[in-house]
Amino acid sequence: MRVIAGKAKRLKLMAPQGQHVRPTTDRIKETLFNIIGNQLIDVRFLDLFSGSGAIGIEALSRGAKQCTFVDNNDKAVNCLMQNLAHTRLSDHAELIKKEVCNTIEELYNKKRLYEIIFLDPPYHQGWEEKALTALNKYSLLTAGGIIICESALETSFDFVKHLSFEITREKRFNINKFTFISQR
Repeated sequence: MRVIAGKAKRLKLMAPQGQHVRPTTDRIKETLFNIIGNQLIDVRFLDLFSGSGAIGIEALSRGAKQCTFVDNNDKAVNCLMQNLAHTRLSDHAELIKKEVCNTIEELYNKKRLYEIIFLDPPYHQGWEEKALTALNKYSLLTAGGIIICESALETSFDFVKHLSFEITREKRFNINKFTFISQR
């Protein structure tokens, strides 16, 4: 796993050990950033369920001005801190070690807004619906901003029609997909 492009290009990233972790492959990460590449310059990026931080670090490397990383797993947070130090991107990062849905409310109370929100929750545990429901209640998205959710291929997003969001795009791979969501 490595940073693909930008200021930290080619630097290797660590991944936390354990079965709860499934880092996004370089090929899938490159596809994602080819889709959103033009929208990254000077944005505030929120990386929920950040794990190793590979997605948020890639966003920073490619021109995002700030990234807030949120994860509550000790091994993931330690790995993320090492990856930020190794890539020298710590100055543009905020790391929050807390549960995602509570953090969404806290960020809302601090009046934080993000142009891009990325979430990669554990598969098959319903976190997509929990996190998107919290983001619907406590809006952190700027006007024209996007939410991108990485999930298992079979994950249903039918619940989104009951929120103030709409699915604008879906990019499918062998076992997972990216769902692009915006406010109606």
